[in-house]
Amino acid sequence: QLQLAESGGGLVYPGGSLQLSCAASGFTLGYHDIGWFRQAPGKEREGISCISSGDFGTYYADSVKGRFTVSRDNAMSTVYLQMNSLRPEDTAVYYCALLPTVRAACLPLYNEYTNWGQGTQVTVSS
Repeated sequence: QLQLAESGGGLVYPGGSLQLSCAASGFTLGYHDIGWFRQAPGKEREGISCISSGDFGTYYADSVKGRFTVSRDNAMSTVYLQMNSLRPEDTAVYYCALLPTVRAACLPLYNEYTNWGQGTQVTVSS
């Protein structure tokens, strides 16, 4: 069974950092683009980053560009999201998901992604 599981969320002060992990089981992570998404209360789910399966190309939404870094370790079947300079507006539940098809370059369009993890809460507050 293909599963993804996020971890690493928590409470952090503004300006702080967190690293989220997305662990895969039941499939070969290296075959799939992986996307990171977040959803704040009362807001739509937002695609914030993704990393391609082949060339490890990345994408970042403007809201996180320059602050977040996505990486993957296929041997460990894990994708990471390093989040620096966190802001209160980054508060949300963060999810990872996989792209079951092939794209020339990854793009985190949430309606194309499947096998969502359960999410991990990130709260940025003083």
